Amino acid sequence: MAALQYWLWLSQLPRVNSQMKLALLSHFNGDLDSLYHADRAEYMLVEGMTRPAAESLENKSLGGADKILGDCDRLGLQVVTIQDSAYPYRLRNIYDPPMVLYAQGRKIPRMDDEVAIAMVGSRRVSAYGMEMGEKLAYQLASQGAVIVSGLAAGGDACAHRGALRAGGFTIAVIGGGHDIVYPKENRFLYEDIAVKGLILSEYPPGTEHRGGHFPVRNRIISGLCLATVVIEAPLASGTLITANHALEQGRDVFAIPGHMDDSHCTGSNRLLRDGAGVITDVWDILNHYVGQYPHKIRDVRRGEARRFGGGEEAPAQEKKPAPPDLPVLDLAGEHGLSGDQLQILRALNGRTVQLDDLIDETQLPTQRVLSALTMLQLEQRVSEESGKRFSLAVTLEN
Repeated sequence: MAALQYWLWLSQLPRVNSQMKLALLSHFNGDLDSLYHADRAEYMLVEGMTRPAAESLENKSLGGADKILGDCDRLGLQVVTIQDSAYPYRLRNIYDPPMVLYAQGRKIPRMDDEVAIAMVGSRRVSAYGMEMGEKLAYQLASQGAVIVSGLAAGGDACAHRGALRAGGFTIAVIGGGHDIVYPKENRFLYEDIAVKGLILSEYPPGTEHRGGHFPVRNRIISGLCLATVVIEAPLASGTLITANHALEQGRDVFAIPGHMDDSHCTGSNRLLRDGAGVITDVWDILNHYVGQYPHKIRDVRRGEARRFGGGEEAPAQEKKPAPPDLPVLDLAGEHGLSGDQLQILRALNGRTVQLDDLIDETQLPTQRVLSALTMLQLEQRVSEESGKRFSLAVTLEN
């Protein structure tokens, strides 16, 4: 516990930047106990150290660290330090990696073994950008990629939604504490990701989501990933900061082509002009990594439309006629169904519906839809067909 206290103490010190912290770790051979108990004279021997930073290091109070630990325990957050095995190697090797990550949700996957793709877009993304971003995220996640974004409104939100609807894994990197949902309109999305995916922050609980935090957190989004995809961005956009971080970190950058006369796309189109990869198809991205990660990428192209944002769609499957002897479910009687289950049954009445369309129609959070469908299938009231398509296994009677 003492070692974790020292990590939190170090991570929160003012006037000690990331490069100084890395230099301190190197100087003390990663020994946090020795680092914590050193004096100013020893600190001044560290390369790049300044007097204000050394004075800050002389404040040995652990009160702040103890409060953070208490808050993390209350919120169920995992604390991962840069020395822990769960800390991604890709992120550890960027120029200014965070000393500590606070994690909420599922266990941190072995990110270095994942086809992790960052997807970012401006908050004021157009309807076209929203549609294309969600569609691309869905396709990537369906074929094994992990989608990483920033849980902001607009482009980030559509990337997370697409991944969730595909039943894939998505990671949100936020610019404040886990106990402060920002923006508020993304609360349901936040809750979905906390259950099905992972929410990461370098900021402890209680930290407000300030404007200056977002450009800083963008380096983590790109640093976790093999590539960054720009959905849509004007010239003055934080989205381009993430793309620049990716380039500085030696990662690939892709962009979705936008209309030439649309101000929403001037920044992303300029990235394409300057050499970013053009996305006309999900495999414009995946082809770069399938050789290295053949065990992670699932090629589902056979029998499906491959073109992204256009081209011919896969032929619609004919609806099979319902057998005449389906059991009758009287919705007016005692049936033990929840409100979510009733809403889904009525949405499926007389037709077969894909999961993402069902979520759109019911306007329920993804996790609630998935939970309700699971219970309905266990009770043999709903059946699942190929392609995450669902239909009734009963005849409804009101």
